[in-house]
Amino acid sequence: MTPMQMLFNFEGRIRRTQYWLWSIGVGVLIAVVAGVELSVTGAEASMTGHAEAGAGGGMATIGLLLYFVIVAVAVWIGAALQVKRWHDRDKSWFWVFISFVPVIGGLWVLIECGFLDGTQGPNRFGPSPKGIS
Repeated sequence: MTPMQMLFNFEGRIRRTQYWLWSIGVGVLIAVVAGVELSVTGAEASMTGHAEAGAGGGMATIGLLLYFVIVAVAVWIGAALQVKRWHDRDKSWFWVFISFVPVIGGLWVLIECGFLDGTQGPNRFGPSPKGIS
């Protein structure tokens, strides 16, 4: 599976190792990019003197829009990785919505996607990512 398929495609199955490595790697990368972007736009706004007045200027508006784009990309990637893990557990993409249940949802996703093994052999979502037939 190519990196583009891994991050932006909702089809197929992935192993727990791939799920953890891609999630952590992308999370760190997005945090760094968002931090740099926010610090650059925040520094620009404070240099022009607009930050204290609350106007923010054009640079702050662009920075806010870029930040929302970064968050949208992060959510898409997280959903794509999680859907592939649900597929490996032989469950449909609809299980992604369990994440929105307060407290229990996050714990459920952590256990199911992060710690439990996938279906042995092929299932309705494709062949085993471990190569087991």
